[in-house]
Amino acid sequence: MNPHVARFFQGDRVIWAIVLFLAAFSVFAVYSSSGVLAYRERGGMTEFYLIKQGVFILGGLAITWVFSQAHYSHFARFARIALLITIPLLVFTLFFGVDTNDARRWISIPLIGLTFQPSDLAKVALMLYLARQLTVLQDTKMDFQALAKPVFLPLAIVCVLIMPANLSTAALIMIIAMIFLVIGRMDLKLVFTMLGIGAGLLLLMFVIDLVAPGATRINVWANRVTDFLSNPDGEFQVQQAKIAIAQGGLFGEGPGNSIQRNILPSAFADFIYAIFIEEYGFIGGVFLLFLYILFFFRAVRLATLCDKPFGSFLVLGMALLIVFQALANMAVAVNLGPVTGVTLPFMSMGGTSLLFFSMAAGMILSVSRYVERKQAEEAAQNQEVPCAS
Repeated sequence: MNPHVARFFQGDRVIWAIVLFLAAFSVFAVYSSSGVLAYRERGGMTEFYLIKQGVFILGGLAITWVFSQAHYSHFARFARIALLITIPLLVFTLFFGVDTNDARRWISIPLIGLTFQPSDLAKVALMLYLARQLTVLQDTKMDFQALAKPVFLPLAIVCVLIMPANLSTAALIMIIAMIFLVIGRMDLKLVFTMLGIGAGLLLLMFVIDLVAPGATRINVWANRVTDFLSNPDGEFQVQQAKIAIAQGGLFGEGPGNSIQRNILPSAFADFIYAIFIEEYGFIGGVFLLFLYILFFFRAVRLATLCDKPFGSFLVLGMALLIVFQALANMAVAVNLGPVTGVTLPFMSMGGTSLLFFSMAAGMILSVSRYVERKQAEEAAQNQEVPCAS
């Protein structure tokens, strides 16, 4: 690699390559799958979403680079601040957010005409906060008393604020957090305790919906789960996604030749993986899955090489967030799970999702830079030969 290019892409080169590959794929996939949206919203100007996605991709890569250049220890100082910013934004969204499909998930940004989804910030902020708390509590017995206030309370607040409008995202955050905490030596008994609390919150949502119909989207979520369990063909979206995958065959129809993009709702977001398989085939779909799995294994390797607990926890938390959401999105596309409405990291159209996942990748690469520098210093010391007396 050219020394000037290598100096720019500091950190794990494989992780950098995966992020760049996904970014490139994203531009083509979004452009191909957003044609119907362009005709419906922009009078047929299909280039609009190509340019928009390209701008967000460049912005995301810039964020990744900026965060990769900072020393990862600085992120610990902002963990509480990020969470304290997130919670009021979630409260505001719950009561005053933009109402779309009977759900308030977005905040409209005045003057510039863009929207912002605080739940995307909540995912990254919560993983950052949990990484910091696990570092602080590493020498403490991980029982309920030790974790209740510093860990479980913030986790519960974030999930409860997201649940009414986006139960799938709240459940995803809870599951990722539980896996993360188990890695951080949390007693497995507490996992069942938290699952019990989660079940209680679901029951509470059912009660609220009975008293005030439409106050939560619990019935939408329940119908999706029931349909997934009882209907082998899946709902309309899943049926169209399966058709897209079947049409893709082994090698695909070729870039821009998807047919189902004109039929499948949210082809550019929730079901972009199905459109990708239709155009690039089974081989392309497996390759995309391989990239996310490789990303995770590189992150795990990095976590084991880092000699500082916060660095290891930070890498694992962000990697779990990115890869677990990717697997959840892909599972829906191939009908291995109920429809969730979560995006495919770095691939789906969506500004805030892309920017915050880019931030997470930047934090991972920041730890990678530290590990590489540490290894270089140790190698230099081992090569030093003491002067003869």
